[in-house]
Amino acid sequence: MDIDDLLAEVAVGSTPREVLDLQELTRCWVAERVAPEILPWPEELMGRVLERIQRQIELVEDQTGNMDPKTNFKLIIIQTELERFKFLVRSFLRARIKKIDSHPLHIQSLHTASLEMPFPLLSPSEYQYLTSHQALLSSHYTSSFLSQFPASLQRLDDTTGGISMIDKPDEDKAVFVRALRDVGEIFVEGTDRRFEMKRGDVWVVRWSAVAVCGYQSEEELETVDASDMAQDRPSSVTQEKYCV
Repeated sequence: MDIDDLLAEVAVGSTPREVLDLQELTRCWVAERVAPEILPWPEELMGRVLERIQRQIELVEDQTGNMDPKTNFKLIIIQTELERFKFLVRSFLRARIKKIDSHPLHIQSLHTASLEMPFPLLSPSEYQYLTSHQALLSSHYTSSFLSQFPASLQRLDDTTGGISMIDKPDEDKAVFVRALRDVGEIFVEGTDRRFEMKRGDVWVVRWSAVAVCGYQSEEELETVDASDMAQDRPSSVTQEKYCV
C-alpha cells in the first residue's frame, strides 16, 4: 500500500455519504453518456439518491409557507442542491432511454443474460418501458408492411445465413478512459496491440477493448470527444496514451 492508497482511504472516510453519492452519480452520468453500450443499472446508488430527493422535496413543501428570511435563504440552498441532483438523474435516464430506443432487441438480449449476474442491466421500470416500446414497434410494423411478407420473413431478430438483423451499437467507438486501479494487460481485438493500464493512466482506446473493465467499475470514462485528440489536451489527463 502506497501513500496514494492511504490518502484515498482517509479521503473516503472523511467525506459525507451525500457527497460520495453525488460524485458517484456524476461518474455514472458521464460514463453513460460516453459509452456506446448501456451500462448496468446502479440500483443501490439510485435508491439512495431517489430517496434523498424525495425527502428534500417533502422538506421544501413543508417549509414553503414559512416567511422567515433566514429560513427562506436556507430553503433556496436546498432547492438549488435538489435541482442539481434532479438534473443529473433526468439526464442519466434520458441517455439510457435513448440507447433503449436505438437498440431495443440487442439490449433486451443483454438484459436477459444479465439476470443471472449480481447487477442486472436494466431497472424494472426500464425493462417495462423496453417491452412496451418493442411491442408497439412490432405491432406497427406488422400492420404497416410485415403482414404482407411470408411468415419466414416477418421476424425482427432473424439470423438466417449467419447475418443478424439485430442492430447493435458501434463497439469500436473510441472513448477516453481513466484507470481507477491497476487493470493489467488489455488486448485490442483484431490487432496485435497489447498495453498495460495502470492506475491514473488515461487512454484513448476502442470501447470493445475496455468494455469488461468499464462494467466492473475499474475504469472511469471521460467526457471528451475523440475528435479532440489532435486539439487541446484534456485538463484531467495526467498521462495520455492512444491505442485505437
